[in-house]
Amino acid sequence: MTTKLSTRSSLQGAGLGFRREMLDSFDEFNISAVDFLEVAPENWLPVGGLMGRQFQQFTEKFPFVLHGLSLSIGGPAPLDEPFIRSIKAFMDKHQIELYSEHLSYCGDDGHLYDLMPIPFTEEAVEYVSARIRRVQEIIERPLIMENVSYYAAPGQEMDEISFITQIMEKADCRMLLDVNNVYVNSVNHRYDAKSYIDAMPTERISYLHMAGHFDEAEDLLVDTHGDDVKDTVWDLLTYTYEKHGVFPTLLERDFNIPPLNVLLREVDKIKQIQRAASTAVPETNTIPLSNKNGDIALSATAVQATTN
Repeated sequence: MTTKLSTRSSLQGAGLGFRREMLDSFDEFNISAVDFLEVAPENWLPVGGLMGRQFQQFTEKFPFVLHGLSLSIGGPAPLDEPFIRSIKAFMDKHQIELYSEHLSYCGDDGHLYDLMPIPFTEEAVEYVSARIRRVQEIIERPLIMENVSYYAAPGQEMDEISFITQIMEKADCRMLLDVNNVYVNSVNHRYDAKSYIDAMPTERISYLHMAGHFDEAEDLLVDTHGDDVKDTVWDLLTYTYEKHGVFPTLLERDFNIPPLNVLLREVDKIKQIQRAASTAVPETNTIPLSNKNGDIALSATAVQATTN
């Protein structure tokens, strides 16, 4: 099945990862500084009552994207199709068109509360691709898969680039390109980050992630989402825009979360890099996105912090 995104409006903006603590800050959100919001659907599916109404205020004002935590696309257990249908219903209710998840697995008969690496094998390519196609059939939208950070590659038969690009082709899905994960993996597994960026198919990319990491050692970085973005990752973002054009970009901050105005300074830095890249390379990539307010242009930056 080939799934097409709606063309009602375009995602090309700056945004913020939405957390429950922000529900009472509706009047403080400025759409000129924050163009779209991202949430983990697992944290919002059961929410109703006053909190649910407050959340809907935001979905009516801002376009949203979903970034899931527990699909476990590479896991051995059967897909949780009732859960996937609840994701679709949530997206339909709030007119959300984009759903991204991690190219990993997080459990079998239970949840591991971590993202485990899928073996880079031909068998895994076929297995994961079939599961992605099934998810896309249910949600009636493309599934956007994110390259994850990993610290071991069990049973590896091919390199990460081949693994990811083959899955995107066989599953006919889209990509969430996490620039920080590329950098972290390049140090930990000793490959060239720019060569990885070069190999990603531009036409498959939907949006980007940025985040901070922890330097455990000179040759070991930990993807924490708990620190400011490092200069080396900012540089890699600039290179990514030079190679692929400007895409919507999302800043993740999951731990040690600073005040909103501090987060927005990093958002503004992404905007500055985007403006510079747009001047040097005029092409700006836009991703179709539906929203209750009609056609809302989202400039190509965002902030995400996994919601509580």
